[in-house]
Order: sequence, then structure tokens, then C-alpha cells
Amino acid sequence: MNIPEKELVIVLDFGGQYNQLIARRVRECNVYCEILPYTTSIEKIKELSPSGLIFTGGPNSVYDENSPHIDKEIFELGIPVLGICYGCQLMAYTLDGVVTAAIDNSSCEYGMAKAYYKADDVLFNSLPESGTSWMSHRDYISQVPSGFTVTAHTDVCPVAAMSCPERNLYGVQFHPEVNHTENGKEMLRAFLYNVCKCKGTWKMENFIDQTVDELRQEIGDKGVVLGLSGGVDSSVAAALLSKAVGKQLTCVFVDQGLMRKDEGDYVEETFTKLFDMNFVRVNCQETFLSKLKGIDEPEAKRKVIGEEFYKVFWDKIREDYGTGYFAQGTIYPDRIESGKGDAATIKTHHNQVKRPEDIKFEGVIEPLKDLFKDEVRIVGEMLGLPHELVWRQPFPGPGLGVRIIGEITAERVKLLQEADAVLRDEMTKCGYEKELSQFFAVLPGVKTVGVMGDSRTYDELIAIRAVTTDDFMTADWAKIPYEILGRVSNRIINEVEHVNRVVYDITSKPPGTVEWE
Repeated sequence: MNIPEKELVIVLDFGGQYNQLIARRVRECNVYCEILPYTTSIEKIKELSPSGLIFTGGPNSVYDENSPHIDKEIFELGIPVLGICYGCQLMAYTLDGVVTAAIDNSSCEYGMAKAYYKADDVLFNSLPESGTSWMSHRDYISQVPSGFTVTAHTDVCPVAAMSCPERNLYGVQFHPEVNHTENGKEMLRAFLYNVCKCKGTWKMENFIDQTVDELRQEIGDKGVVLGLSGGVDSSVAAALLSKAVGKQLTCVFVDQGLMRKDEGDYVEETFTKLFDMNFVRVNCQETFLSKLKGIDEPEAKRKVIGEEFYKVFWDKIREDYGTGYFAQGTIYPDRIESGKGDAATIKTHHNQVKRPEDIKFEGVIEPLKDLFKDEVRIVGEMLGLPHELVWRQPFPGPGLGVRIIGEITAERVKLLQEADAVLRDEMTKCGYEKELSQFFAVLPGVKTVGVMGDSRTYDELIAIRAVTTDDFMTADWAKIPYEILGRVSNRIINEVEHVNRVVYDITSKPPGTVEWE
């Protein structure tokens, strides 16, 4: 099997909010990319031998001694560098240019700005002479370093881009990685292909072939155990491992009874019919509900659900499966967000938690550890997973436990499952689900007075939540047409017992969050 060598571009992270987006844009250009902290040593960078380096933005001022800085030697390695926002200012500052604070805010830019480009620069020579760019900066470059040329400006920013082609050093003050910047992807592509001389060998077909080959070599004739949640990541990991080692794979699916209506049966049917593997389902709703009895505080519920899940899962492993290898559906953002180098831990993911010391596997296998979510979905489609599973919306680890406000009981779980199923069915029928990033029903635990069949009722309220977003860092409430909301409300009230009122959540993120708990 002839698999091309993996090209590598490194994104050095200086605390920018768009670091993952930069890496995704690079990969969309068929170039493999990894994110490393700015503290990565020069020796490590040399060892990795990347085709190019990209410096991210960041919230600091380069002239502040406590801000992230970089060794000047990095610009002497002969590796092409593209600095973005703070990365551009850092390049200028480190190479003896001048970065200035906009004291009167005359050179500050936040949001859209029109940039004017030099047509003979490699980043812009195939583009119109100007375009809208996304800016987010307080400081600005007032003097470029020796050997650099100003290649773009705006009405208030004298250096919107600069370059030193002789040294393959480029910087842009704006953010080419965001959709708001016109032709931003073309600028990144120009850097990758025309400056870094990448060939674009990062393709999902190559990834699958290479990963399957590597898995077979690593696993040999040993067994593999995977915790299958039914989510996208673990499902694609299961499909990939099944393709590699077939019946040597055992998937353990813990159904804690807090999934959406009929979802446990759907997961079992999918993996027992489509793939060659051993599928073990553990039904334990009663156990979970008994542990949750009387608990209504959100974090306490999360803690109980998480602890009980791991207890049930590892107890099952101890029965018969604690040998060979342990597989996880870890993806690349999991590894970044869970803390890397001196980066702060944003959140600890379920697949980054330590395993019990008494269970000794020969090793841990993470076949998706280098992929972003959108790449995982592509792999899933190519491996034959159902479209509705691959493009399944985000679902919280505690399941419906955080969509039921207050105590969780079997009756409340069933009520919410039925209401949520109606919502999903109606959105599918009208085709509006494609317009939404995430939508679901919530049981707030509020009872209201109603009139049904000429009789007074005092029953449950269902809230509907639907958002649109590109990255889930921010989200807007979805403007679902009234007639669709009306049909959903009418069906829920008529088809779900003990519900007499439906409301729609019109809160954006921020100030709200997507989930209610």
C-alpha cells in the first residue's frame, strides 16, 4: 500500500481563541497540522521538521515583559513563518520592528475592516485589490523590521500585513482563518502551497488506510476493548477498529437509561448489523435512578452520573475483558482542552480520565487522536456509518440528566424522552433540522395551570431550546418559523401525557449556555 508521507505544519499557540480554527483551515487545504504551545523548544521544532509555522493571535501586548515571547532563533531555521494578529506583532517586535499602543484608539480595530493589498505579494496576488477582513487588535505595528515590506493596510492600520520573501516570513494583522475575512482561506492556501511548498497529502482516504494498517500491526492477535457511548467519536473509533481487527474488538455499551427515546436500541442495532465485532450492552437505568434519588443540584447530579458510569463500565471490564488493549474515542481537541504544556485546563473530558489501577491493559489505542470533529465525521461516512449517527448533534455526557431540572425519576425521564422525540420528528419532517446546530427539549420542573377538555389542569411545562453556531463558543437562538413551533407545541401537548404548556428559549450564548444545566 503506497501511502504518502505526512506533511506537517505547526501552529504555535500564544493564547489565541482561534487556534483550533487555524489548524482546521490548514487541514481543509489537505495539509496536516498540529497545535503546540509557544513554549515548545527550538530543538523540538527542529526534530519535527515542519514545512511551515503559524503563530496564533493572543490577548497580550508584545512589549509587556510578562507576555508570551519567542526565541529569535526560530526565524533563522529556514522554516516559513506566518504570524497572525499577535503572532504578526510578535514577529515584528522580535525582529526589531516597532509595536505601538493606540493611545487614542485611533488605530484600534474590532470587527470588520476593509484591507487594501499589494498585488505582487504571494499571499494576495490572486485576489482582488481589497477585501473585508476581521480585525481584533488594540496595538499596531508602526514600523516593520528591516527587510520587510508593508503588503496591506486599512484606513486606520498602517501595517495590516507585512512580508520578507527572502526569509519566507509573513505576517497579517487580521484573522484569515475566520469566515468573516474575505478570501482568508485562499491566503492560507497561498502560504501553504506557494511559500511552504506543501503538496496536500492529508486526505481522509489516506488516513483510513494508514490507520488500519498501523492498528493491525500494533494489536496483532490481541483483543481490544472500547467503551461505546453511541456518540460520534466512539462510534467512528469502533468502526475503524472493526475494519482493522474485526472480532478481536469488544464494544461495551453502558445504557444508563438517560439517552433519547429508543437510542439504546438504535446503537445496538447499528453496530451488531453493520460491523464485525463483539457488542456488549449493559442496561442499568434502575441502578442510576436509585443513585440519583433525592439529588437535584446540577453538579451533584453530574458527579453521581459520572462516577456510576465508570463503576458500571469498569466492573463489566473486570468480568471478562481486562486484557489486551484499551481503546478510546479521544479526538484532537480533547487532548488540547484537557491541558497541554502550561496551558490551563478548560475541562476534563470523559476519555481523558485515569483508568483504575487494578486493570492492566497492554496499552491504550486512540485511533482518532489526531482528528478534529469534522474530520471524524468524514471518516465515519467513509466507513459506512449511518448519516444520522455521523451527523448526530452534541449530546451531554450525563444525557437527559442535565435536561431535567431538579430530581431525576423514571417518570420524568420518560416524559422528556417523549417530548424530545416529537420535537425531533417534526424537525425532520419539515427539513428544518439542517438549519440548526443543536435543538432539544428541556423539562424545567415547572407546573402551570391549563384548560384541556373543559377541565382545569395543573401539569408540566416543556421548554424547547434551539441554537445556531459555527463553533459553540458563541451561539444565537434559532429563528424557527412560528408555524413550525406551533406544530411542535400542538403535538407535544396532544401526544405527551402530563404536559399542558410549551415555551421557546430565546436566549443567546452568552449570557446563557446552550444546555440549561
